[in-house]
Amino acid sequence: MVTDPSQAIQAVLTALGALDWRSIVDILVVAGVVYGVLSLIQGTTAITVLRGILVLYAGGWALAYFLQLTMLAWLLRNSIPAFIVVIPILFQPELRRALEQVGRAGGLLPHSPTLTASAHVVDVIAISARRLAERRWGALIVLERDTALGEYVETGVEIDGTLSVELLLNIFFPNSPLHDGAVIVRGERIVAAGCVLPLADVHASSTHYGTRHRAALGITEAADAICVIVSEETGRISITNKGRLVGNLDEGKLRKVLGILFRPPVSEQLPSWIRGRGPVKV
Repeated sequence: MVTDPSQAIQAVLTALGALDWRSIVDILVVAGVVYGVLSLIQGTTAITVLRGILVLYAGGWALAYFLQLTMLAWLLRNSIPAFIVVIPILFQPELRRALEQVGRAGGLLPHSPTLTASAHVVDVIAISARRLAERRWGALIVLERDTALGEYVETGVEIDGTLSVELLLNIFFPNSPLHDGAVIVRGERIVAAGCVLPLADVHASSTHYGTRHRAALGITEAADAICVIVSEETGRISITNKGRLVGNLDEGKLRKVLGILFRPPVSEQLPSWIRGRGPVKV
């Protein structure tokens, strides 16, 4: 083992000098494969899980190296074959979706979402929730944050429209084709509607939750999203965050809670006349 930094640098330079064109091509191919895999799972919760695995693995190796923990090093070294078997099982939905993208034209092109949050979004959601509650129209609105929700977007119908009160009211109009599913909002655009979300297991709870509320709890347990729910039976407005639900909100309370949980960046805090956007119509 090389302990002197100068010897380590000399060893690296010697290794680089010994590379031929085949070795360079080999390195580039491996780097391309890794980049392609990361691009394919970008926009899904799998990237967050993978990041957690890498952090734990790197932390374990660092601990074993600096503290000379022989047993931990042996365990980490021999766990690599197990990871090769476990990873395809753990990421089965993402891998299947990635292979489908490879089979489609343009599937390898990266599509990185643009995440923007603003007071305009809070304004539109609060007004829409109030108007939906007045009409007793059930609604489920998901606000995407740091964790992308690409796999759930694909379960619905792509909209890619500017977020507005009128569009949300049209989507959740009773008996419309998309009113039963969830709307996913990314930045200031409605990405998709009619989306299917994972349901939370709340059978042990004394509180009765409908399908919309269970879906809102489920998606906030799986990701860092925020959900706004309007009950079709009672017209009550609720919000979920990190697997917890707060109910009996009105427009003002919802606006205040969203303003805390969904803070805009500095650039979005400029007055609307500077951003070139007028006030939201009530």
